Amino acid sequence: MSFVRLSVMRRTATVLAAATAITAGLALPALAHVSINPGTAEQGGFSKVAFRVPNERDDASTVKVEVSFPTDHPLAFVSVKPVPGWSVKVTEGKLPKPVKTEYGDLKEAVTKVVWSGGKIGKGEFQEFEVSMGQLPTDTDQLAFPTTQTYSGGEVVKWADAPKADGSEAEHPAPTLKLTPATASDSHHNGSPSAAASAPAASAPASADGMAPSVSKVAAGSSSDGTARLLGGAGLVVGVIGIVVAVLALRRRPS
Repeated sequence: MSFVRLSVMRRTATVLAAATAITAGLALPALAHVSINPGTAEQGGFSKVAFRVPNERDDASTVKVEVSFPTDHPLAFVSVKPVPGWSVKVTEGKLPKPVKTEYGDLKEAVTKVVWSGGKIGKGEFQEFEVSMGQLPTDTDQLAFPTTQTYSGGEVVKWADAPKADGSEAEHPAPTLKLTPATASDSHHNGSPSAAASAPAASAPASADGMAPSVSKVAAGSSSDGTARLLGGAGLVVGVIGIVVAVLALRRRPS
């Protein structure tokens, strides 16, 4: 192998390594905090979401995750999906004041869900899935402040509200964006097929003692836009690096 060709190969490897490093660097912020996925759901319906919890410590594991549910816009139906190796505790409590729903006044609702007993190690993440509804129609978002506990005793609270300038806070609370329901997906459809498609959930009785009917599931409309944007940017950088390397190889004499 000639010296020139060896030099070109080294240049190519360097460019590709740099592109890979940039891509990884861009992707890390998307995984650097607790998030809710998908990040969007339709108002008035049901949604299955996952609280995605990455482990950010090299010398400790995440051993407990506590998610607080809103009490100003309580959710009447909440059920959790078992996670192997983890135990889960769902806490219900009285609301500060009754909330009127189509089923009557809601006086109690899920206020907290805690997962414990498992372990999220270095460089790992875990998703904790929850089915919930009916989502409110009088707000465009729901915040779920989350507390992450590490094996060394460190506790990190993901509960910061967005900054006034629109930028992301240091420890943002997982937030579910709510969009208006589409005309073809009215959540008031009381047909048996609509009820059958709803997620299994803990359904407390209404004020008049009758169990509320379960409505049609409203699927989330988008995934983590930030992760997609950063991932796409990283891919573009990688492609540019490959093109530069190929051009350099073609211009060198054999």
